Amino acid sequence: MQPYVICHMLCSIDGRIITENWKPFKGVEYYEQTGKQEKADAWFCGRVTMEQHFATEKPDVSGFEKVADKADYIADTQAKSYVVALDAGGKLGWDSNDLDGDRLIVVLTEKVEAEYLGYLRSKQISYLFGGAEQVDLAAILQKLQQHFNINKLLLEGGGGVNGSFHAAGLIDEFSILYYPVADGTATATITDTGLTSAESIPHKHLKLLKVEQLGDDVVWMKYKVQR
Repeated sequence: MQPYVICHMLCSIDGRIITENWKPFKGVEYYEQTGKQEKADAWFCGRVTMEQHFATEKPDVSGFEKVADKADYIADTQAKSYVVALDAGGKLGWDSNDLDGDRLIVVLTEKVEAEYLGYLRSKQISYLFGGAEQVDLAAILQKLQQHFNINKLLLEGGGGVNGSFHAAGLIDEFSILYYPVADGTATATITDTGLTSAESIPHKHLKLLKVEQLGDDVVWMKYKVQR
């Protein structure tokens, strides 16, 4: 068993997701409002997004306990909601184990330093191992469901993380807010898989579930991935 994954993103009409040049920009409140309507148990972001918006600078962890055992650490299974941060190398710092009311879970690989695990434990931050060198996203999803009873997950990463989920065939639904701007730049898109062949994309056919016009000419569209 694994959670139902909804990729929830805001983009320009040409699929770009970097919003700095869209001035004036009024899309944040619509993005948050529609995300809440999904009633997900958790949301998921990658290291870059977390570093930009939520995490702190990594502290000196040399004084923390060395945790040699590369086993999952489950600090809290009773939270009402969770946030999952993909930080394969253990590069992020955290003020606490709570982000705006959501309990934090960090996804790591076994290459992370032993003292960093002690640092996370000192803050009662749960962590899951996704593999030795690379993160097995399917395995992580299963662990999230098994340990934390996460049955619906909002994927809100950058193009790289979303692309990895898409390439692995793990996205069940797309929830896309189209912002009324034609970006035209060569910046990140909703899913940057890095794949060069269309035949290698696992699921490219979608079924339209919903179209809703919001304020400020923003359009919300939902698509079910066809297996």
